[in-house]
Amino acid sequence: MTNSPIDYDGFRVALYSPEFSADPHCVYREMRERYGSLVPVSLAPGVPATLVIGYRAAVRILHDPERFPADPRIWQRDIPAGCPVLPILQWRPTAIRSAGMEHARYRNANVAAIGGVERRRLHDTVEEIAMSTINRFCEAGSADLVAQYAFPVAFEVINAMLGCPADIGQRAAAGLAAMFDGIDADQGDAMLGGALMELVDHKRIEPGEDITTRLLKHPAGLDDLEVMQQLVPIYGAGVVPLLNLIANTLLLILTDDRFAGDVLGGSLSTRDAIDEVLFNDPPLANFCFTYPQQPIVIDNVWLPAHQPVVISMAACNNDPGIHEGDHTGNRSHLAWSAGPHACPAREAAYLIAQDAIDQILDILPDIRLAIAPEELTWRPGPFHRALATLPVVFPASSFPSGGMRPPWNAATTVPPPL
Repeated sequence: MTNSPIDYDGFRVALYSPEFSADPHCVYREMRERYGSLVPVSLAPGVPATLVIGYRAAVRILHDPERFPADPRIWQRDIPAGCPVLPILQWRPTAIRSAGMEHARYRNANVAAIGGVERRRLHDTVEEIAMSTINRFCEAGSADLVAQYAFPVAFEVINAMLGCPADIGQRAAAGLAAMFDGIDADQGDAMLGGALMELVDHKRIEPGEDITTRLLKHPAGLDDLEVMQQLVPIYGAGVVPLLNLIANTLLLILTDDRFAGDVLGGSLSTRDAIDEVLFNDPPLANFCFTYPQQPIVIDNVWLPAHQPVVISMAACNNDPGIHEGDHTGNRSHLAWSAGPHACPAREAAYLIAQDAIDQILDILPDIRLAIAPEELTWRPGPFHRALATLPVVFPASSFPSGGMRPPWNAATTVPPPL
């Protein structure tokens, strides 16, 4: 006998609530006990969806784009324009919202544009930006590593990769933050789109060695609107998730004895800490949306047609059916998704996060949390796992200058091309 998520007494777990963001893993455990691998949730008030928290069910869905397409256009017909999650879920002419020939066209352009980023130059750029950012607060002896480190590093590196001037990037980042937080999300979407279209116009006139220019020149022949739309997920998956990955990994290193002593001592790598976070607290905790074209049964549950099916990477990674406790050296997590819509920028994201973390641990080796871990707060939102702040203290010191490159200041300078 099969059930449907909508039959559970009309109750749905609100993924947008502060209670969920405060302790999602406790909520995931309760979900699993009550519902199994498929859970009735609300992404926003009046926006029902099914959350997939079983690893095997998620892999099956992610590798079956014919029965679980990513095109939301039928679903969004009945969603009001002011819905706070619509800008994240709505259809765009991009690879992650397309199928068939259009998916291949957009995906090939994105893979080529991102793949053109030279790793050595990216490493040098992250190092320069990280050192410049640390220089702004190292004499204070304290900092908020979310606002003063993880965000500016992620923001400036992504701008450099896109060839984006700082003023355009600032408007794009503000719009993106509104979309993820679900506050004035429609205005944030308009701000992000307007800024990125301005970037496309700028690169038509002044091309460079950057992702935006490579998209414009790709044989797929994308028009300006299509190029702008490709930049939305690149920027979206670059700035906010990347800053969360950096901050969440720094939190782990600063609070977990397995890493706090061993990463600095050398027996565990920063990469191990990053993968631990990608298993337990991935920056995009609930994402990867599909919309079944007809009712379909998965794990003895009927999924309704044209309603979002959302993969919980955080819950799936910790599914007791596949979870073995120690993740060292294990990269089978779903943090980068899987199947035809898997993230094409995975290696670049690893490099940026690892270099950013290594830089601050090398320059400020005595850094420690300024408050107890249980006093930290997490920003609410159905999609991300995001610290509100990460306050730290360390011995105040002047920025060491020996052998280091002069810092690049994105506030006044066009980013170096990548």
